[in-house]
Amino acid sequence: MTALRCWWAVFFMGFSILLGGLAVAEPARTLVVSAEGLADPDAEIYQRDRGLLIDDLREDARRQVVEKAVGVLVDSATLVENYALVQDRVLTHSKGLIKRVIKESSPFRGEDGFMHLLLKAEVYLSDIRSSLNDLSRTSRVALIREHGNPRIEVNVKVRDADRASSTQAERSFIAENVLKEHFKAFGYRVWSQGQQGTDSADFAILGEARFKPLSVHLKASGLTIVKHVLTSWSVKCLDLRSKEEIYFNNQIPQGKSWNDEDAALGDIGRLIGEEFSQDFFADYLLEPSKIFRLLVTGLPDYDTATLLKKELIGLRHVLNVDLREFNAKGESLFEIDFSGGRQNFMSAVNTSLVVPLNRKMDAELFSLVSAKGDSVVLSFTPPAQDVAPEALFEKQLPASLYAATPERLQALIKDDSTREKLRDLNLLADSTVRKETTSATSQVRDF
Repeated sequence: MTALRCWWAVFFMGFSILLGGLAVAEPARTLVVSAEGLADPDAEIYQRDRGLLIDDLREDARRQVVEKAVGVLVDSATLVENYALVQDRVLTHSKGLIKRVIKESSPFRGEDGFMHLLLKAEVYLSDIRSSLNDLSRTSRVALIREHGNPRIEVNVKVRDADRASSTQAERSFIAENVLKEHFKAFGYRVWSQGQQGTDSADFAILGEARFKPLSVHLKASGLTIVKHVLTSWSVKCLDLRSKEEIYFNNQIPQGKSWNDEDAALGDIGRLIGEEFSQDFFADYLLEPSKIFRLLVTGLPDYDTATLLKKELIGLRHVLNVDLREFNAKGESLFEIDFSGGRQNFMSAVNTSLVVPLNRKMDAELFSLVSAKGDSVVLSFTPPAQDVAPEALFEKQLPASLYAATPERLQALIKDDSTREKLRDLNLLADSTVRKETTSATSQVRDF
């Protein structure tokens, strides 16, 4: 009986260790991405096997989903330069990198002559990063987007709580030095406050503490004891590149007092430091995307706004897009999940969105009005000639192809007819295409 108890004890101990190991296992990081797959239905190879057309269309959509996820980790110019390498190492393994398909549209033939399929999927971003990390050292140099250890400047000020409104706050170098040591222990770099130029800090930590001195006279000994009581403290963190306030907190502590002023200031530095873990800045810097509101003015109707959504889904830097509002004044409000860089945001939006859309239209119909914070405004000017904007969206080649790599275009070419389609930038669908065309707007609206 004793032996049986020992056996069960060993079993449960092993089982508990197993469960404990599973509990602490870090979940794989994922990312939700939408993309558009393309295929040429007129290619000769598909005339003999229409099932192959759908398979290739779906495969292209999956590949575009993964390519967009790769773009979160790799700069656009670097991706283009090393596309063959990334394609061989990552894009050809798209099935294993996609956790699940969330939504898939029905295949539809557009008036541009291509078959289209919209796909939204959850991708293993951590596995993509691992695949890139597995490249040889020579191959991965400058490939993965690295931000380096953040540079942090610190400013902690102290006020007299009783005279807070009438006295100027004084910097506390004691609190600042304690806070600097906290960040340096993570391997982060501490920067001088207000340093200008390309070597300026990435983040600023701004703290303020309010103290109230309390005096207690001991009659027995005749001594007067002064206590320094912390009445409140606050802290905020600024991203100095975007001027965005990424963290703030206010505290009114209870029962915090010190006999010595220097000890009080040192503890303030520690209290503020406890607000920022080692992963706080790294997680912020590696934020995979930026969500912003895109207001487009001048679109004539809801269907045209829906077709613009389809174009945006196909663009490499647009991870996801939703059409939130449309009104009779021709204002369309989109929510965009964008993988472009945080720095030079206006330039990234212009290059990634406006330029390919105008190339599709073969005219400067879209213009960037403003890009500030989380809001971007584009204006659309209808063409002067007697051409409906909706026809331009449907008949011209997808905007994504104007920003595609040569390898992507080459993968779409199955015969000379496809090559001719990609060469002719002013493609107009003929009557045969018109008859086979299903409603693109209905597919996009339901996606």
